[in-house]
Amino acid sequence: MRLIRGLTNLKRLSRQADSPLAQGCVATIGNFDGVHLGHKTIIDQVRTKARQLGVPSLVMVFEPQPREFFQGTDAPPRLMGFRQKFEALLAEGVDIVLCLRFDQAFRSYSAMGFIEDVLIRGLRIRHLVVGDDFRFGCDRAGDFSLLRTVGETAGYTVENTRTVTVDGERVSSTRVRDLLNVNGLEQAEALLGHPYRIRGRVVYGRQLGRQIGAPTANLLLHRMPALRGVYVVKAVLDDGRAFDGVANIGVRPTVDGKRPSLEVHLFDFAGTLYGQHLEVVFRHGLRDEEKFESVDALKAQIARDMENARAWLRTHGSAAGAR
Repeated sequence: MRLIRGLTNLKRLSRQADSPLAQGCVATIGNFDGVHLGHKTIIDQVRTKARQLGVPSLVMVFEPQPREFFQGTDAPPRLMGFRQKFEALLAEGVDIVLCLRFDQAFRSYSAMGFIEDVLIRGLRIRHLVVGDDFRFGCDRAGDFSLLRTVGETAGYTVENTRTVTVDGERVSSTRVRDLLNVNGLEQAEALLGHPYRIRGRVVYGRQLGRQIGAPTANLLLHRMPALRGVYVVKAVLDDGRAFDGVANIGVRPTVDGKRPSLEVHLFDFAGTLYGQHLEVVFRHGLRDEEKFESVDALKAQIARDMENARAWLRTHGSAAGAR
């Protein structure tokens, strides 16, 4: 799979004779946050049509996501970071991911400007899969009808996305976030097609965990997470080994309460993980995140958390060694 970052790279690529977009593509556009069952159905539509036309399949996403640009810290929490999203799209067999920077210049694009510059000249679009409620361009002036009308003369076709429902309700990133917010891990798994997980790079922390007898692998989160609290987890290392553990995700109110982070204590692990990428699979919620009066009180609670996590694992099964 190929990653194209930004309009400049897209335009440069479109001028190359050996461009993977030389014969056009079949594309879809969206945030694809979580890459849930609804997204996978859309990707299947795109891949099926791309095979029929003999051109690449392409997913267009944005960084930051539009609501993050307009709402800042008030935007909904992400289900996954960009790297994890890219890897999930790769797993679904997408040929090309186009990541466009959503900034003031981009949001000022007129609807026709977006169609002409990005879809027609940049992507040489052959077929587009979007929802019939899709809006785009400055002041959201562009819609599904405009795309179809222009396509009739520009030589591309437009198809509506299929709706996927679970328990009678449409699968969406918003619904997944709402479930995670109330610790509905099993229900969220039904919408995602797999247990909720976060993948990130292990960074140096404040080393507080070592000082209180519970060393942790710290994953820096750039935005507020969709769930917060203490969880029983499975952690998968770069080499595929899996360990049981307990994780705290949130803002660490007892320590600083400022930056969102994910701290994972691995059971029966010896070694260092700095610089590695860790996949953390959330299996069971133990408690909400809370602020303690002292570090000693936090230390005592962490000991109880580890005891409760091991008790849950004895009942529900260890994930250690599973790949």
